[in-house]
Amino acid sequence: MKTALIHSDQYERFDYGPEHPLRMERLGLTWRLMEAYGLTALPEARVLAPGPADEAAIGRFHGREYVEALKAAGNGLHVPGLHRFGLGPGDNPIFPGLWEVARLVAGGSLLAAKLVADGEVERAFHFAGGLHHAMPDRASGFCYVNDPVLAILWLRERGLRVSYVDIDAHHGDGVQFAFYGDPDVLTISTHERGDRLFPGTGFVEEAGEGAGHGYSVNLPLEPYTDDEVYWEAFEAVVPPLLGAFKPDVVVAQLGIDSHATDPLTHLSFSVQGFTRAVGRIAELSPRLVALGGGGYDLTNVARAWTAAWAVMNGVELSPELPSGFGEDVQRFDFRSSLLWDPPIELSAETRRRAREFAGRQVEVIRRSIFPVHGLA
Repeated sequence: MKTALIHSDQYERFDYGPEHPLRMERLGLTWRLMEAYGLTALPEARVLAPGPADEAAIGRFHGREYVEALKAAGNGLHVPGLHRFGLGPGDNPIFPGLWEVARLVAGGSLLAAKLVADGEVERAFHFAGGLHHAMPDRASGFCYVNDPVLAILWLRERGLRVSYVDIDAHHGDGVQFAFYGDPDVLTISTHERGDRLFPGTGFVEEAGEGAGHGYSVNLPLEPYTDDEVYWEAFEAVVPPLLGAFKPDVVVAQLGIDSHATDPLTHLSFSVQGFTRAVGRIAELSPRLVALGGGGYDLTNVARAWTAAWAVMNGVELSPELPSGFGEDVQRFDFRSSLLWDPPIELSAETRRRAREFAGRQVEVIRRSIFPVHGLA
């Protein structure tokens, strides 16, 4: 299995601000844990630093006026009406180098797509990517440039059939928007239900339009859905649809804000449950472009993405965090020195509600979307 890990230490030059929940230091922390486990020196894995995406590549999805606003804002220039583009105090702050880091993230995901499309590797992981909320003319949900869309467009331009699987706690609305009428891209998003969490979309009834009807799939989840309930729903929906669609490449968004301790969301996944889902996606993918995404508890971001990279390479990790990682364990106040979580305790009533809600969503998908793909 030939794989590639895409990472740049340049990401940590940029800062959304001290009060912002998206902390770029999560990327360096993840890299150091991978390094401590020996995962950055695997014999069949390449480690590559991305270059910035060119403006033409970004312009395949994003409008020129918006791109010019990003460039000006990142250079500290005063541009009236930046709020029209979703830029300003709050979710999408203006900070030095904004355009520079947006290009770098997009470049990393495009590099991952190119390596996989050219057959240089079978799986590539760019864990700084997965910024799935950005719209053509607007920043949204901490995302300025929609790198998953750009990667999918690049793969499609080379004649490849693409499925997108998003397991972030937030609905992958920007990617759904891009391909809502396109029957050549199957998008599947599992996420906390939209009436409880940003961006307020991703209801099971959002199934695509025109020729794309049945090619946008949403599996919303009740708050406190845990590994057990999620696995049942995931297995009922994702493998049958990928099997019927038969993609050449799967682009996966692996946000870990679904973890039980994430401060912004309300799901109850463990690192083990997340890793199991990643392993299943990898198993179902002829070729895989894996991207990061959300995740706001830094210690669990590092543990989960490290475990995900190990799974992509067929490596079994020691449950004890490496001794060489001890300085970071203390500095970032890891709750334990273990890679895996202790059992997450939920009441029987909480699990029952989550299972019943997920079951209703699965049933709607089976009735309305499965027949489009020839599934009973």
